[in-house]
Amino acid sequence: MSGHSKWATIKHAKGAADAKRGQMFTKFIKEISIAARMGGGDPNANPRLRTAILKARGANMPKDNIERAIKKGTGELGASNYEELTYEGYGPGGVAILVEVLTDNKNRAAANVRNLFSKNGGNLGATGSVSYMFARKGVIEYDAEATSEDEVMEVALEAGAEDVANEDGVITVTTDPADFETTLEALQAKGFESVSAEVSMVPDTYSTLDAETTRKVLRLVDKLEEDEDVQNVYSNIDIPEGFEAD
Repeated sequence: MSGHSKWATIKHAKGAADAKRGQMFTKFIKEISIAARMGGGDPNANPRLRTAILKARGANMPKDNIERAIKKGTGELGASNYEELTYEGYGPGGVAILVEVLTDNKNRAAANVRNLFSKNGGNLGATGSVSYMFARKGVIEYDAEATSEDEVMEVALEAGAEDVANEDGVITVTTDPADFETTLEALQAKGFESVSAEVSMVPDTYSTLDAETTRKVLRLVDKLEEDEDVQNVYSNIDIPEGFEAD
């Protein structure tokens, strides 16, 4: 399956929001806390917590921050009261957008997300309006210039990966969510260092727009990601090769 590295491209092209270190850590803390609350504070017995910790460590989040987030989730430092919500909508040009939220005030979150869609050329849709266009997958990416595709493929497929693709300078390993950690650990054990690794919502097909509409979509995505309650934003937009953002 090609196209997963295209999703990497959108994330790299619009990465200004995620580059804000403090904001990124806040998102990790919320995800770790709710994972610990729902599945317990032992990463060995809680796959979601293990994945959240892997992402936080990959961003060099301090160990103390991770441990405090776990304790907050288990109630040792006062219970967390975050709710998980998913909003679905359409961006400029009709592209599909999924917004995952972790919030302690769902009325605020709903109003903010709706407002951001309407102010940036999009509109919020009903539940189920675009989610069918995406599948939850484990996605592990490597720099193709620094990594052997054949060696990655051999290890990844043996560990249970669904697919390995090399496109636009990125080697993308795709897994079923249940096989994500096993595959990532197998690759790490062989010395392969990923540039990103996460369980993500991957679109079945991509939508290609003109440059100006693409910029409008990326601005909407950026604005959504800047919101304090938003954890993840997914879109099926295809970023053309050579595209230059604002």
